[in-house]
Amino acid sequence: MKIKVGDKVETIDDAIIGVVTKISGNSINIEDNNGFEFQFEANELVVVNSQKTLKNAIYDTDIDAVKKEKETKKRKTQVRVKPKERNAPKLEVDLHIHHLTDSTKGMTNFDMLNLQLDTARHKLEFAIRKRIPKIVFIHGVGEGVLRQELETLFRRYNNVTFYDADYKTYGLGATEVKIFQNVAP
Repeated sequence: MKIKVGDKVETIDDAIIGVVTKISGNSINIEDNNGFEFQFEANELVVVNSQKTLKNAIYDTDIDAVKKEKETKKRKTQVRVKPKERNAPKLEVDLHIHHLTDSTKGMTNFDMLNLQLDTARHKLEFAIRKRIPKIVFIHGVGEGVLRQELETLFRRYNNVTFYDADYKTYGLGATEVKIFQNVAP
């Protein structure tokens, strides 16, 4: 409903009733019963007639339009990665012999150790080439021969540090290798 000078209006948010004295653009001046002048926006006022009251104005409005106006846009929730998972190695290499070959028949302990070391060297070179920051070699506990040989292998690289992998995840039989990207191999 269009508001005109001389109309009796009521505010939506306040308990002020008055008569419109001046309209300039979207700004409307009203004078209440006590003679005070107030200035409001047009969307803050409702014309008061015998059949049009503030209560009727509220019930006659489009509720869905008001809800959309008041609704704020929801942010897209990002999947939060826990700090432990963020630093988790991206590549795991299981060096147990039964994972590397179908049969150890005819292989000596020396052959098995060489196969494990060759696999470790190839995976480490792959990680360096592909710029993978961390890699875990699962070697098992055993007598510690493979672990010692792996440490010897890792010491040959300038851009690599190694340490025991997370005990909760891998137990005692794993070594984690961190690869520095900006150091020459």
